[in-house]
Amino acid sequence: MKDILKTGIILLIIAAVAAVALGLTNEVTKDKIAEQRFLANEQAKKAVLATAATFEDITGEDLEAITSTFAPVTEAYVGLDASGAVVGYVFKSTPNGFSGAVEVVTGIDGNGTVTGLRVGSHNETPGLGAKAKDAAFFDQYNGKLTDGPIGVSKTAASGNDIQAITGATITSVAVTSGANASIDAYKWIMENGGIGK
Repeated sequence: MKDILKTGIILLIIAAVAAVALGLTNEVTKDKIAEQRFLANEQAKKAVLATAATFEDITGEDLEAITSTFAPVTEAYVGLDASGAVVGYVFKSTPNGFSGAVEVVTGIDGNGTVTGLRVGSHNETPGLGAKAKDAAFFDQYNGKLTDGPIGVSKTAASGNDIQAITGATITSVAVTSGANASIDAYKWIMENGGIGK
C-alpha cells in the first residue's frame, strides 16, 4: 500500500512539474507564435494581391454576411493602393480536403480577375495533396475570371478549369471550392457597391 501511495505522489509531482513547464513555455512563446502567424498572413495577402500597399479587415455585418453566406470563407480584406483606393479583395477560406481543413487565400482585383491563390496550413498527404502549396499548382488560378466558377479537370485543363494534382483530386477540388466561395463573396461585394474607400 505504501508503494502505491509513494508511486502516486511521485507521478503527481512529475505531472505538476510538466504542467508548469508547459504553461511557462506557452506563456513565453505565445506572442512570438501570434506574430509569426500575422506575418505569414500578411505575406499571403501580398502574394495574392500584389497591387495592394495595405489591407484592411472587413468586419462587422459585412464579414458576418460573407462568412454565413459564402462558407467556407472565414476572413475577408480590402486591398488598398498607396493612395487609399480599393484595388481588390482578399479572402481566406478553409474548405475540407482529404485530411481536414485546407487554408486557401485568394486575391481578386477590381476587374474581377483572380490575381493569385496560396495554400496555407493543411494536413494533406505529403507528396500528393501537399503539392497544392507548389507554384505549379496554385499558379493555375492566376488570371481566372469571376464570371463563372473555376472547374477541376483530371486530364487537361481548358477555359476556366485547373488541372487536378495527380492522385490528389480531393485536395484540388477543396482548394478550388475555396477559390469559388471567394469568387461568390467578391461578386456579392461588387453587387452591393463594394466595401472600402
